Amino acid sequence: MLNTPNPTELNLHRMSRVLEISFEDGSNFKLPAEYLRVYSPSAEVMGHGPGQRQVPIGKEEVNIDRIEPVGNYAVVLHFDDEHNTGIYSWETLYNLGKNFDDLWESYLEELKEKGYTRKEPAA
Repeated sequence: MLNTPNPTELNLHRMSRVLEISFEDGSNFKLPAEYLRVYSPSAEVMGHGPGQRQVPIGKEEVNIDRIEPVGNYAVVLHFDDEHNTGIYSWETLYNLGKNFDDLWESYLEELKEKGYTRKEPAA
């Protein structure tokens, strides 16, 4: 955690359902609400140990209602599907940003394995 840069800006773009976050190292990530929801660090999604991840399906239209700070190290994202149990540390958000392409592909693959066809969200 010591090597994770601190965020300098956090903006929720409700219309596009994107959380934009900038870090002090110059990194800037635009993370879709759907992506943040399906990679929630909550036990409901991640389980209580390795290999227990549950892939939420049907989250294409999910949005973030509000962002609640947790000390000076994290936020809780309150999603409009009532999910709000994941604490997103700066390290978690940074890693989700840095690894977006690979994690998004993994998510799409997990949906396919479950036989779920992802619908493109309405603009």
